[in-house]
Amino acid sequence: MKRFMKKLGLAVFGIALAVTLTACGNSSSSKSSAAGSDLGLQQSGTLTVGLEGTFKPYSYRKDGKLTGFEVDLARDIAKKMGVKVKFVPTKFNSLVAGLDTNKFDVVINNMAENKERKQKYLFSTPYIYSKSKLAVKKNNKSIKSITDIKGKKVAETTTSNNAADAKRLGATITPVDGFQQSIDLVSQGRVDGTINSGESFYSYLKQQPNANIRLIDAGDAIAAQKIGAIFTKKHTKLQKQVNKAIQELRKDGTLTKLSKKYFGADVTNK
Repeated sequence: MKRFMKKLGLAVFGIALAVTLTACGNSSSSKSSAAGSDLGLQQSGTLTVGLEGTFKPYSYRKDGKLTGFEVDLARDIAKKMGVKVKFVPTKFNSLVAGLDTNKFDVVINNMAENKERKQKYLFSTPYIYSKSKLAVKKNNKSIKSITDIKGKKVAETTTSNNAADAKRLGATITPVDGFQQSIDLVSQGRVDGTINSGESFYSYLKQQPNANIRLIDAGDAIAAQKIGAIFTKKHTKLQKQVNKAIQELRKDGTLTKLSKKYFGADVTNK
């Protein structure tokens, strides 16, 4: 009898333990599901991110796999939110349009705030404060300051802030698909220069120290740009969740760590 009761007790304990573990599992699953259920995501429980995937060190491919500052940042943001992440590589000039056609939930791609974009879209809290520079060919003696680009040909992606700044300074825009093409045109002498972020040039010169370019500071001619994630106006809840995640990543030191890893310096502060 005692032996039977002992076996019965063990059986009851096993059932109770199984129920408890199942409940815990369901609770964890529910928590993850709840994290993305009310955010209007394209795919429930998954943050779909638009980026170039060709712009080192922001997002690029290494051994066929996406990597880079904004790739790691997006993964860390999704982790803080309790959702998965899916990347959709897209040409820069089509990224913002992709938001309008619901191609992705958010764009995380070195996207600077400006008046035109803020009228139609939402931005997250900045994760980079970017200061512009002008790259010219090493033997170019006609351009000594960024204001000397007036009347000159400058290579830029047409919808970028860099293109807007170049136009404002009187330059003529030569359209390009991305950073590398603009550098190539400068090196070949086919354009007079290209404006881009200091961090982009630093990263490039780290990989290509003998590149045929030199850098000129923008100084006060171009204000520092706030770089953040961009959403459609309907995604206010998603914006708040991403803001919270970025603030946590700044506080725990992750932003600084990622910046030093990919840029060699902290470009995440004012």
